[in-house]
Amino acid sequence: MTSLRKLGRSDLEIFPLNLGGNVFGWTADEATSFAVLDAYAAAGGNFVDTADSYSAFAPGNQGGESETVIGKWVKARGNRSDVVIATKVSQHPDFPGLSAANIKAAAEASLRRLDTDHIDLYYTHFDQVDVPVEEIVGALDELVKAGKVRYIAASNITPERLQASLDFSDREGLARYVAIQPHYNLVSRDTYEGELRDVAERNGLAALPYFALAAGFLTGKYRPGTTVDSPRAGRAAGYLASERGQQVLTALDEVAGAHDASVATVALAWLAAQPTVAAPIASARSVEQLPHLLAAAELSLTDAEIEQLTQASA
Repeated sequence: MTSLRKLGRSDLEIFPLNLGGNVFGWTADEATSFAVLDAYAAAGGNFVDTADSYSAFAPGNQGGESETVIGKWVKARGNRSDVVIATKVSQHPDFPGLSAANIKAAAEASLRRLDTDHIDLYYTHFDQVDVPVEEIVGALDELVKAGKVRYIAASNITPERLQASLDFSDREGLARYVAIQPHYNLVSRDTYEGELRDVAERNGLAALPYFALAAGFLTGKYRPGTTVDSPRAGRAAGYLASERGQQVLTALDEVAGAHDASVATVALAWLAAQPTVAAPIASARSVEQLPHLLAAAELSLTDAEIEQLTQASA
């Protein structure tokens, strides 16, 4: 059984593969979502990522569907104390933005949908630059002091705003971000590497990358001449058309062959080996997809293999 690890400077102990909940209530119905969550938990997984806006982007949905599914599953299994639940604020159609009042109202709505009295990790989903970091951090700190949120984190934020938020927390003795959720994978490195990662590393933040498999491209199922039935096929096809995308697939095939592993497993293992990364986020819309994700928690790449993949994606 894969051992848990501390998340940054927090007391949260997490499984090194963060299960993405964006598909729950969207491409995975409730029964399938329960089956995926059951299989993940049976493998030792305990870290589920969602957002209050999932999946408002799907026709017929209003947002909050994913949280509702997770809440029902946790209640049905009676395992709330064993599961680390992360959710986010700022993108729900009824609770947009990061004003103090909205953060508090959105948190209450998330707590209701999750059917719990606390959120383990609460992210600002997309930064709102016209709201002072003092207002945002102040509101989050109130939620922590009230026991409704254990730890706070940020996603989709500039290095400058992230550092300013951390400085304010330190200066005022308020709740401090413990993690960052960046867009980061083998074919999208400049979205995190550089100044943003430097801020995270300097301040002891754990990184939990989203789009870890580049909308499915890094599963290897997208190849020249193939057609894949997926809502994300358009984005993945763009990677396939690039020279770098082809180089990355070639390198992934070679490393995967050496380990008798899947391409997805190797792509996640490379990400997990990068500085500051605590647990890549990946979702499964069926139980059959899950083993390739879970295997990344056990796969150790050699330094040479990590460098091969790094060079291919340069």
